[in-house]
Amino acid sequence: MKTRFKIHKTIGLVMLFVLALTSCTDDLNIVPNDDQTTLSEDLFNDEAAYKQVLAGVYANLALTGTDGGGSSNLKNIDAGTSQFGRVLLYVQTLSADQMIWSYENDPGTREIQRNLWTAQNPLLLGMFSRAHLSIALANNFLRETTDAKLDSRNVSTSVRNEIPAYRAEARLMRAMAYYYMMDIFGKANFVTEDDALNSQPPVYGRAELFSFIESELLAIDSDLVNSRQNEYGRADKAVAYMILAKMYLNAQVYVGTDRNADCLSYCEKIIGGGYSLATNYLHNFMADNNTNSATNEIIFPIISDGFTTQNFGPTTVMINGSVGSIEVNGAEVGVGAGGWGGALRVRKQFVELFDGSFADDTRNTIISEGRPIDINDISDKDSGYIIQKYSNATSTGGFGVDQTFVDTDFPLFRLADVYLMYAEAHLRGGGGSASTALGYVNALRTRANNSNMITAAGLTLDFILDERSRELHWEAHRRQDLIRYNKFTGGNYNWAWKGNGSNGISLPAHFDVYPIPTASMAANPNLTQNTGY
Repeated sequence: MKTRFKIHKTIGLVMLFVLALTSCTDDLNIVPNDDQTTLSEDLFNDEAAYKQVLAGVYANLALTGTDGGGSSNLKNIDAGTSQFGRVLLYVQTLSADQMIWSYENDPGTREIQRNLWTAQNPLLLGMFSRAHLSIALANNFLRETTDAKLDSRNVSTSVRNEIPAYRAEARLMRAMAYYYMMDIFGKANFVTEDDALNSQPPVYGRAELFSFIESELLAIDSDLVNSRQNEYGRADKAVAYMILAKMYLNAQVYVGTDRNADCLSYCEKIIGGGYSLATNYLHNFMADNNTNSATNEIIFPIISDGFTTQNFGPTTVMINGSVGSIEVNGAEVGVGAGGWGGALRVRKQFVELFDGSFADDTRNTIISEGRPIDINDISDKDSGYIIQKYSNATSTGGFGVDQTFVDTDFPLFRLADVYLMYAEAHLRGGGGSASTALGYVNALRTRANNSNMITAAGLTLDFILDERSRELHWEAHRRQDLIRYNKFTGGNYNWAWKGNGSNGISLPAHFDVYPIPTASMAANPNLTQNTGY
């Protein structure tokens, strides 16, 4: 069992959230106004509850309910279509050029991977609702930890001394949820702890969300724990810096402003926080990535535990799903021999990024023998190559505790991404040092056992985009990257099954943001549909 921030202690608390949601959401079907969860005053008679309720905010990233991986605390939304990391993976990776899901009868997957989505897609509803539940849980924690509330409960000095850091973490988790809403949907219901319960929330667009997230993350800096000094699985300064760096790198998309200099500055802050690359690339994706050398690299994980936090999250999906239908190689990666029968494969364009000098590159986990590279029929699980990046095996030769629900944490943010962001921001005119940028890229190549070092002439923006795919594939970044490079919509770059064409076709520009789910608009009349849908 993993030693980490114990989100499993909040199971009973999450049940309170479920009861509260169920009791007051009949008219809205999902989180009412996305901010109506309430907590019992009796809960805080035990001062340990403050940390446990904070853990509940984190738990929403991993858990979907209290009765195992198949339960959901979002009314009328299935657990499989609303686990935060899983739907994030779908909207950011399955929609792009790296991944194919074989079983298109699974709700919403066909439309996402063929770029045919509509406002009725259940995966989009899951993403919208789960992010807003994070906001609701954070807001409630903040309401319950004001000075007035703490005074009324006569909270001890020792606990009160912890509250500023707890509140900063809750605000960070709320800011992160708004960041994903800004990126994926371009707008969000906007609620803070200062808003009255049961009020109809206003809607913030990208410019307003950008301003709020930036101001929040800057405001909480002094109260956050220093980088790498918090419990594993809890946020610290580096997590806030990571969100800021990503916002600034994509600021031209979000608000039409070049913020590459700020991106580079925050990359430097993260790098200066004491992180280092894992000694082995694959350590980042193994069952003991909370204790092996990956702890030096992972900045923020979504926790997965095959015993205490069972869920159908991204690592469970990817490890079981990437077991080949021909290879039946599940025993090698610590799940059932057949896994999920070839559910996941990779698209041709991703495979081609590993042509040439990548045969011994440890990032190249492609399995191709006996398989055609092309996927002419998505339901044919024997066509297309598979990969074995994620594993439920440990770096010491063991395996996770369960053969379905894996122990492998999902590395939402890690240092390798920061290295590549630094290089890209430098190339986009953000300053910094050319030799430093080159050194960071080649450090990744050295770690990957690839002797093909990049020269200054080879360090171009197009190279960085390809290298980001080689380094960060299946980590929920690709859609965002392609949009920033103007290669997601339009016809500048087509991949297999883009736009439902077997060889790829152009996508309309409005597909750079997803539609607002119909059910979410019904819940809040202030929400309007994105242009083009």
